[in-house]
Amino acid sequence: MNNVDYSTVTEITGTKVTAEQIERMYTRYRFASELCRGKEVLEVGFGSGQGLGYLARSAKRVIGVEYDEKLLETVRSYYKDRIELLHMDAQNLTFEDGSFDVVILYEALYYLQKPEKFFRGAYRVLRDKGTIVLCSANKDVIGFNPSPYSYRYFSAPELFDLLDKSGYRTIRLYGDCRAAAESMRNRVKMFIKRSAVKLNIMPKTMKGKKLLKRIFFGKLVELPPEIDGPAAEYVPPRQIPPEVPNRDFKVIFAVANK
Repeated sequence: MNNVDYSTVTEITGTKVTAEQIERMYTRYRFASELCRGKEVLEVGFGSGQGLGYLARSAKRVIGVEYDEKLLETVRSYYKDRIELLHMDAQNLTFEDGSFDVVILYEALYYLQKPEKFFRGAYRVLRDKGTIVLCSANKDVIGFNPSPYSYRYFSAPELFDLLDKSGYRTIRLYGDCRAAAESMRNRVKMFIKRSAVKLNIMPKTMKGKKLLKRIFFGKLVELPPEIDGPAAEYVPPRQIPPEVPNRDFKVIFAVANK
């Protein structure tokens, strides 16, 4: 456990974000909801909690756990008694064996110092034939910018290998949010972004990135506390081969069974 304030690098309710960020968040939870229908679900590292209510509409039961206490209290104040929310380390899940049908970890794997502990713990708390669902930023796309608090990002083959070694089977990888197509405008944007990353002048926090988002993406929208119905056109993540690094998508999803 550490004392990092993850709220500074999390998409917080009420902050200004791009339409793409809303679309990516909606895609994550729409994708998961189809695997959670009628199931008992655990979301680990729920961040600002936008997807918890969305999952609860189709799931039999949803429990959320979060390490950052500031985020936890904010989300508790919104959901109140609608969803059970607990303070817990993803690397030390304390639920009994076989407690859940589905375990979800979205955009948090790279913050775990020992991700293999999370995968073993998730395997333990899953029921037989249970499902793990996760997504993570793809380090292999051009212009990739790591979070300042991250430990390690995984390529598609590395993620597949980590799941395989943790005992999961029927592992499937998907790509979401296509990387920018080649154009003069996008080449300039990528050059500026790569230069900022290389010179270590890229803003580290969500607040610091707000101006750059406005310059490159135009009008920003306020992030709601909960996804309420379709927030964007849903384009299902596309299955990708696990044996080669992927450079076509910004986000990699993985779905595997116990």
